[in-house]
Amino acid sequence: MNLDSSPIAAIATAPGRGGIGVVRLSGKNLTPVMQAVCRLSAGAALQPRHATYLDFIDADGGIIDQGLAIYFKAPHSYTGEDVLELQGHGGPVVLQMLLARCLEAGHAVGLRLAQPGEFTHRAFLNDKLDLAQAEAVADLIEASTEAAAKSALQSLSGAFSKVIHGLVEQVIHLRMLVEATLDFPEEEIDFLEKSDARGQLTRIRAALAQALSQASQGALLRDGLNVVLAGQPNVGKSSLLNALAGSDVAIVTPIAGTTRDKVTETIQIEGIPINIIDTAGIREMADAGDEVERIGIERTWGAVKHADVILHMLDASRGPTRADEQMVERFPPGVPVLRLWNKIDLSGHKPGIDVTPDASHVYLSATDHVGLDLLRAELLRIAGWQQTGESLFLARERHLVALKAAGAHLELAAELAAQNDQALDLFAEELRLAQERLNSITGEFGSDDLLGVIFSRFCIGK
Repeated sequence: MNLDSSPIAAIATAPGRGGIGVVRLSGKNLTPVMQAVCRLSAGAALQPRHATYLDFIDADGGIIDQGLAIYFKAPHSYTGEDVLELQGHGGPVVLQMLLARCLEAGHAVGLRLAQPGEFTHRAFLNDKLDLAQAEAVADLIEASTEAAAKSALQSLSGAFSKVIHGLVEQVIHLRMLVEATLDFPEEEIDFLEKSDARGQLTRIRAALAQALSQASQGALLRDGLNVVLAGQPNVGKSSLLNALAGSDVAIVTPIAGTTRDKVTETIQIEGIPINIIDTAGIREMADAGDEVERIGIERTWGAVKHADVILHMLDASRGPTRADEQMVERFPPGVPVLRLWNKIDLSGHKPGIDVTPDASHVYLSATDHVGLDLLRAELLRIAGWQQTGESLFLARERHLVALKAAGAHLELAAELAAQNDQALDLFAEELRLAQERLNSITGEFGSDDLLGVIFSRFCIGK
């Protein structure tokens, strides 16, 4: 993202029609825009942090809309710059007219259209938010469940950043002791023993492990699970999808090959978004009814390759077949497989779970809605979800990568600590690298390329 200091403007509300729409401006020299767009009495000015009801006018003095103008004087604003918000009616045409008028009136001072995420990027650069908090803004907007929204708000309020800053402070304190010893080797003190360096490192590693556990739970709330239903035709995949969704989102018929393309439905289990993907029944290409079904089967295998969990559905009333075994052989290694034995209403099996070394087996009936709670509980177990009383903070994959990398450096530091004072320089270097990885989470250390990628994925106006 190429960022300059020119004043910027954008529509800050979602596309479409609504009761209220907002045009937001941020930067220096906004006074000409206020005077040209807002109909104010002679000599009057907008009072900071006060809402003023007035007309928004065009270049000829005609009324574009009527609404509220609110001026936030730097640094007391979202971006840390002067900010002007014009709140009018939420029609797309009137908002575009108001935005065009602002850009026209601000042309002389360099006012331009904002890039995606540029308001929040400026808030980050002006120390109104750190990087983890800035990402939480987007996560709060995009939250698909109530639990995810609450956790995003925790991160936005600084809970995640506070944990990271606490870890960094502990690492810095230990680094200070190590490097002071390196600077004064003539003292000949047993540093590791007298400063309890090993004990400090153990406590730091324990705190980081706890942070990683919480972040992993938060990442699960944010990203959810992609769960693919795979199996032969007519084993009940679409019936299960409908049962879990609570509505008829997939067509169910006795005809083999009814489902020919992916059908995706997002459900919630204890606040975790679960993306259930129903796929075309897998059978030999030679047995497929037509070209459309063959394409559907190919897409099924494509979905299976990108699954977080595979639900391999089988017919309990007839038992496993050679085709089922061949299907298992094609499943990607390392992806958890949950075997669902459906139609127990016909087979006489009782609902239950049987855990074996290769997979978990759940016995259920999709048509009778029997055993679905067992399936939900097993999905949570496979995902690693642990219901705790703690407030979680939302985390992203890059946060997890950084925490794991910091943990790896601290593990190496512990191995070096076992060599007593003979490897203090290497010990200090591993601590420095761990601190660097932790700092990358809040943006105290990070490349411009990383910032550009993060903020370019925000919506325009935020």
